[in-house]
Amino acid sequence: MSERVLILGAGFGGLELATALSEMLGEDAGVTLIEAGDAFVFGYSKLDVMFGRMAPDAVRLAYSDFAKPGVRFVQETVTGVDPELLRVTTDESVHEADVLVVALGADYDYDATPGLADAHEFYSVAGAERLRDALSSFPGGHVVVGVCGAPFKCPPAPSEAALLVHDFLSQRGLRDSSEISLIMPFATPVPPSPDTSAALLEAFAEREIDFVADRRVASLDLARKVAVLEEGTEVPYDLFLGIPKHRAPHVVLESGMAENGYIPVDSRTLESRFPNVYAVGDVATVGVPKAGVFSERQARVVAEAIVARRTGSAPPAGYDGRGSCYIEFGAGRVGRVDVDFLSGPKPTGAFTEPSTELVAEKQDFGSTRRARWFKR
Repeated sequence: MSERVLILGAGFGGLELATALSEMLGEDAGVTLIEAGDAFVFGYSKLDVMFGRMAPDAVRLAYSDFAKPGVRFVQETVTGVDPELLRVTTDESVHEADVLVVALGADYDYDATPGLADAHEFYSVAGAERLRDALSSFPGGHVVVGVCGAPFKCPPAPSEAALLVHDFLSQRGLRDSSEISLIMPFATPVPPSPDTSAALLEAFAEREIDFVADRRVASLDLARKVAVLEEGTEVPYDLFLGIPKHRAPHVVLESGMAENGYIPVDSRTLESRFPNVYAVGDVATVGVPKAGVFSERQARVVAEAIVARRTGSAPPAGYDGRGSCYIEFGAGRVGRVDVDFLSGPKPTGAFTEPSTELVAEKQDFGSTRRARWFKR
């Protein structure tokens, strides 16, 4: 009988892991993939929704189109995880495994920032849709893009939002009567890559976007339209675009797997402290940013490890902490940063200047994943 592999979550990590195991093991993969939602959405698509470039339904990739040999997709909500017994409880059933892989991502902790639950954020599709409507009727004023806590998914996204807000207001003839501020808890926009940060800071300066470094938004006073920073500074706004504080899902926190908010794993093998339990992607503390490209690469390492375990072959070389992130600079141009977090004594990043050619490369990134996972 094949080993039972139970994957929790069908984001970048879960989809790639299930696909890779299906490719390598076929009908003998023995995979059950559990996901509460009915569709996958690329993170960068939320910017497309927010700025009216795509409709919400157009960015959804239905899980009903995900079909792989040896993989059973189950749409259920995980309600309990026992990492010692390798047993998972859902709202519909109980699942047992020989190998458990947690890929449940990170949830948004709106309550951690008083006022945010009733304000605007663009890290969910629903939030991006609401901001699309707010932007369409915005008469001009002070737009504040504010990060409420770190770590957060896709670290370049707040910078992208600020630059795209500039384009949006310019196209509507509102830029001269508006201000844009970006508040981030980092000294630079992309700390691992000085060249990327320098290019973004130059872009901010050219567009008169105020970059507020080493600060996070601690609360919002909705009545006064004021963002309160952690040291007490108040920043008035007319429109607030928030990046919520992230946390592991409650079911993970309640399972005993998490430490300091996320599941600690070996950065090379993605193994947790529980035998035969792995964690990949945003739910884990790996030593890399929370972004799909890193989750995907981690999943491939775990797939190779599971296959090696079955076949008795040598284990994989290990996760290398490398990935490429595309950054929208506005004006129809995209840049790229290639980062390496684990090879050397400190993270490094190589920057490729924004261009229209990289727009096509980013589109190809999405289309290859759609084809690989959903045959679309």
